Amino acid sequence: MRDVGTTLGRLREAARRTVRDARLPGGPPLRPTRRAWQFDALMALTLGIATVYYGIDNVDNVVVREIAPGVAVVVPRPSGPGGLAFMVSLAVIASGALALRRRYPLAVLCVVTAATLATPQSVLRLTFYAFVVAVYSAAVYSPYRVATLAALPVSVVLVGTSGNSVTPIVPNEYIALLILVPMAVAAVGLRTWKLRTVEGRTRLSALERAQAEALRRAVEHERGRIARELHDVVTHNVSVMIIQAGAARKIMKTSPDEAGEALLAVEAGGRAAMTELRHVMGLLTMGDEAEGTEDDADLADTAAELAPQPGLNQLETLVGRVRDTGLPVDLTVTGPPRPLPPGLELAAYRVVQEALTNTVKHASGARAAVTVEYGPERLRVEVTDTGGHPGAATGSGRGLIGLRERLAVYDGTLNAGRRLTGGYRVEALIPLETP
Repeated sequence: MRDVGTTLGRLREAARRTVRDARLPGGPPLRPTRRAWQFDALMALTLGIATVYYGIDNVDNVVVREIAPGVAVVVPRPSGPGGLAFMVSLAVIASGALALRRRYPLAVLCVVTAATLATPQSVLRLTFYAFVVAVYSAAVYSPYRVATLAALPVSVVLVGTSGNSVTPIVPNEYIALLILVPMAVAAVGLRTWKLRTVEGRTRLSALERAQAEALRRAVEHERGRIARELHDVVTHNVSVMIIQAGAARKIMKTSPDEAGEALLAVEAGGRAAMTELRHVMGLLTMGDEAEGTEDDADLADTAAELAPQPGLNQLETLVGRVRDTGLPVDLTVTGPPRPLPPGLELAAYRVVQEALTNTVKHASGARAAVTVEYGPERLRVEVTDTGGHPGAATGSGRGLIGLRERLAVYDGTLNAGRRLTGGYRVEALIPLETP
């Protein structure tokens, strides 16, 4: 008895859920476009004109049909003004309702079904075609899936079993089987396919937006960090210029030669600062004037305290620190080293630093190699590793995004990827001015 009570309780709960789900839409109602409205209105008008003409043409007609060999049946059709008005009204109601078939598909199905049931079997064409369109529209466009799946077979069965089966235009027992059921099945399948396609596109669009937003935030963060570091480099140059200019002013009269050397140092520092500023202007926007004013104030207050950022001459120190973590690293420098803009050296230094950091974090047990090649027209920086233990964690890739943004300031490129022989490779190519 307890099992029977439990089963009945589950059935009641399932029935309640079904009734509740029937009242809730499975998705937002369709908002037809202007072109869809125009198409539906034109279709309703065309079908209405055709069916009204059919009704007018068949008023007062008497049709004799042979239902069996030697057996004829007289089928009278509506006659008189009343019959004409009745047929025209049914045609107008059934056809006119189709203008709203996308926006209110279930309501249109109910109205057209009622008109079809009220249509005499001798003139069933008045509403039958509208009924087929209404069944299709309900299956495709209705957001109330449970209610639609219940209404469709009811409507089909009512229309298929109504009327006088002795004198039909189409045998009633074949209407649902040959016309309405395939139409409903095809419409339900099309509706399901459309819903899945829309859901898939929605999820894909949301994922693409999330990825684009994450990439945008990472790029903005990295650009801000690059700007601060370049700000430090320019500040260092300006600090040197201030010191050299002050020294030149003091010894201008007593030691003109030394003053000239100091002014040459000021000129060189100014040129370096202008080079870095041009790169910064290519990176940053000019919309935030207030922030720029605050940076100028900070420049004046902290110029004496700021120091330059690391460069390629500090790679030995960086490699030594990495070796202390237990990662074997080989450093190779080819080509004659020459002075480079501080910001460019900083970018190359960051490439090595980021690549070695990733090796330490994600390639435990590997061996790394750093190559710096001074070419006549470009600087090449390459960091490779032999790969870590299987199952090592992978990074998010944001560090590489930041490196690409950093190198883009100097028209440089970054290539990163797995090696065919195992491990990972990061290569930066930075154009250099001809000496």
